[in-house]
Amino acid sequence: MDIRQMRYFIAIAEEKNITAAANRLHMSQPPLSLQLKQMEEELGVMLVERNGKRLELTDKGKVLYRHALNIVHSLEEVKNELQETDEGRKGNLSIGINTLSVPEFPDWIEHFHAAYPLVYLRVVQNDSAYLSELVKNRLIELALIRLPLPNRDVNYLHLYNEPFVFVCRNQGEESITIEEISTFPLILPSTEGLGSFNIIHEAFSREQLPLNVVCECSDMKVLMELVSSGIGSTIVPKSVFQSYGHSSLFAREIKDSVLKSSVGLIWLKQHYLSQPAKHFIDLIKEQLCLVEGSSE
Repeated sequence: MDIRQMRYFIAIAEEKNITAAANRLHMSQPPLSLQLKQMEEELGVMLVERNGKRLELTDKGKVLYRHALNIVHSLEEVKNELQETDEGRKGNLSIGINTLSVPEFPDWIEHFHAAYPLVYLRVVQNDSAYLSELVKNRLIELALIRLPLPNRDVNYLHLYNEPFVFVCRNQGEESITIEEISTFPLILPSTEGLGSFNIIHEAFSREQLPLNVVCECSDMKVLMELVSSGIGSTIVPKSVFQSYGHSSLFAREIKDSVLKSSVGLIWLKQHYLSQPAKHFIDLIKEQLCLVEGSSE
């Protein structure tokens, strides 16, 4: 089984359909079906189960998919490290960004692309825990996440802290206390593994206050729509409200609160870091210095 077949199998596993996988690989369906059959015969196992036109990985297929991803990615790393030219002005850069978003990210990408137009960018959005695992498994190189940090196998560059705000449909006073918030039904941003979820729970536990959670939602646009519909209020980092808040919603400062969101950039410890990744880190540091300088 060669690297080409591994790429074929990755496409089949992700598309779950031979025709869609063939289109993605820019080849016709019959040769791809033949390649899948040859892989199963060579390995002596069944890799997929057919349910009409849809394909589902068997347990053995899932094992192969996981290893194929690592092997193909490792090969790409070797190629990048050996073939990088022009001091990092060419190559690939994969970046993860937290589901809660980082408002400055589009500007950072714009600046980076203007400086390094030949670098191919791949952006993955998910929660912090998942992105941390992708970095650990070398499936992406950098990730913008929110603390608490899910694993300790990474380097962490702290970018900034920002306060949480209370978001509701009714305009009230400019600020509110955690004790007052405890009387509201809440829609929490997210699910297990997302930093903000844990920060909110810990803050209420510290104050020995009840947390009346009626719903959890990891999609910020949907979350704001749920708040707008009147199901409940929410607590989110200020930038999230600025990015996703509706005109019908109001954000209130939380008085005397330890509810802070810490944003940082991570990459794998003791591991080769590509020149494009180094350039992106330097660019972020430069942009942060500009912001700090303008605020003085």
